[in-house]
Amino acid sequence: MKNALQRLVSIQKEGKAVGIYSACSANPFVIEAVLRKGKEDNSCVLIESTANQCDQFGGYTGMTPKDFRDFVYSIADEIGFDKNRIFLGGDHLGPLTWTSLSEEDALKNATDLIKAYVGAGFTKIHLDTSMKVATDDPNVRLSDEIISKRGAMLCKVAEETYAELLKENPDAVEPVYIVGSEVPIPGGSQSAVDEGVQVTKVEDFKATMEAFKEAFKNEGLESVWERVLAVVVQPGVEEKDSGCTEYDREKAKHLAAAIKEIPDIVFEGHSTDYQTKIKLREMVEDGVAILKVGPGLTFAAREGLYALSFIEDEMCKINGLTPSNFRDVLDAEMLKNDKNWKKHYHGTADEIALKRKYSFSDRSRYYYTTEAVEKAINTMMENLKDGCQLNLLSQFMPIQYTKVREGSLKNDPKELVLDRVGNTIDEYLYATHQSELF
Repeated sequence: MKNALQRLVSIQKEGKAVGIYSACSANPFVIEAVLRKGKEDNSCVLIESTANQCDQFGGYTGMTPKDFRDFVYSIADEIGFDKNRIFLGGDHLGPLTWTSLSEEDALKNATDLIKAYVGAGFTKIHLDTSMKVATDDPNVRLSDEIISKRGAMLCKVAEETYAELLKENPDAVEPVYIVGSEVPIPGGSQSAVDEGVQVTKVEDFKATMEAFKEAFKNEGLESVWERVLAVVVQPGVEEKDSGCTEYDREKAKHLAAAIKEIPDIVFEGHSTDYQTKIKLREMVEDGVAILKVGPGLTFAAREGLYALSFIEDEMCKINGLTPSNFRDVLDAEMLKNDKNWKKHYHGTADEIALKRKYSFSDRSRYYYTTEAVEKAINTMMENLKDGCQLNLLSQFMPIQYTKVREGSLKNDPKELVLDRVGNTIDEYLYATHQSELF
């Protein structure tokens, strides 16, 4: 079955500023908020898992691609969202988490990773072979030829896996592919120095595209090239601990002009988190038809949970209840296991403590599946099950307070968090107009 995401390209090439945002998250609040907004907007949704979140071994979430699919579908069933409107994607699929291995071993694992994703029915596949493995020369830039050759090899595995899937399900949707990876490393920069963001040069974009096109031909995948949906470029955006590098369409004007000359490809932009809705809209207008967002969504969920925890502290004092101490529990879990944030947060002890709580890169998202954090969230939800006092809700969640007063939002802790995430999603829906894809 033809992949409906390909309609994105034809609409863009008709001159219409229509795109789609990609929610890169395994957070249950985020997933439910995304699906609810899709239902409310009568739209489709694109939800992606990264190679380090879910792999054949479980990733840091403990989920395989099949588990992730079932997790998303179970939430869709709960809220009555049509699963035919869900696109599942695999992000940075390649040797990302096996760079310490030899080329042979790293690509063996990457091959199994691709099989796991395509076999589970994921239909948007980002082939990312841009990282060096242990047997690559550390002093020499990895060439476009090597990157594209490895990517085409993985694409061939994906096509073979899809052929097997068709035997079980003749209606299985064919995968589309994303190539290139001119973005910060998945999870964010690890440098203590802000080195700035460089917009992809037109000649580099074209060289990447041509190298992959030739590599596909060499693997006998000429017809599959028609399903390469987008090339990843750096349009000049990136989140920081306390801000972001905003999109500057003047700096990206040559890149935007270049994509308009190519009839069958759009751009995919990573790290679009924290751009204003106006900047997001400009990116879609300039050919960045796929807007990836991850930390921006989990940051909103954390903001909602933090707000509830402040409300809970006050209400527990007067109601004689034991508070969850959610904020302290979350920070304690981060201190207990620092591998997911230590390389990313730099500064004095106080500066790092602030970043653990409030950084836009939101490394706290890695700790929500720990037993202690899950218990704290459940306790907080139970303590606030009868709703939040309006004066406290006004203080800590003013947007949600107004909706509660107007009767459009239930005064329920989970609903309040989901609505807070929805505020961020609304920015992307404004920018993409993705309801026009179906």
